[in-house]
Amino acid sequence: MNTTEFVETLADLSFENAFNPYSDACNDFDQDDAPAIRRMNLKLVLDAAIDRKVDSIWIARDLGYRGGRRTGLALTDEAHLSDHSMLYGDLPLIRATRGPALAERTATVIWQTLNRIQKPVFLWNVFPLHPHEHGDQQSNRCHTRSERLACRFLLSWLIEVLDPKVVVAVGRDSQMALAELEIIATQIRHPSYGGQSDFISGIEDLYGLSSVRSNSEQLAMF
Repeated sequence: MNTTEFVETLADLSFENAFNPYSDACNDFDQDDAPAIRRMNLKLVLDAAIDRKVDSIWIARDLGYRGGRRTGLALTDEAHLSDHSMLYGDLPLIRATRGPALAERTATVIWQTLNRIQKPVFLWNVFPLHPHEHGDQQSNRCHTRSERLACRFLLSWLIEVLDPKVVVAVGRDSQMALAELEIIATQIRHPSYGGQSDFISGIEDLYGLSSVRSNSEQLAMF
């Protein structure tokens, strides 16, 4: 499987109460060609990650409605699309939605930290789509075990092809899911729900960064 086939396979996935940003379009926010834009965004990043030989993969749980649902990129909101572009050398990533660019709290912490590492890191999710509550697409829910297992082959392919030095599980849910899939990962606390300080300190320790925990501005996301 090459990267084009990977993205096409991803676009073919379909689950109840799950938005597939690579084939589905949101009537409220998306441009007419939004799924195609998100497919191209992902392929550009994936090709660059393979070419640059990533240092690590950070894997969270699933896409969020303010972030990856709109951009097609894990742990990346529209406010940080340019940061994702620069991580791999100024990729031509573009927005797929209309209206103001949205920011997501988790993505803000993630990219504040990634910008300090200065190493190619690939971002992904155990479940690569946006699971939502029934009748409310602008919501988040945890994916199911059957959904996770159905996507296992894509995650396995990514890890084999990218061959990272370390796999980072962002959050306990991700770590438990990866363990079930027999993927060894270093767990870092998820930055949401009061975990941003622990997330930052965990990444600092993992990558040997100098601490900025005493700087309250680093933790003031909004």
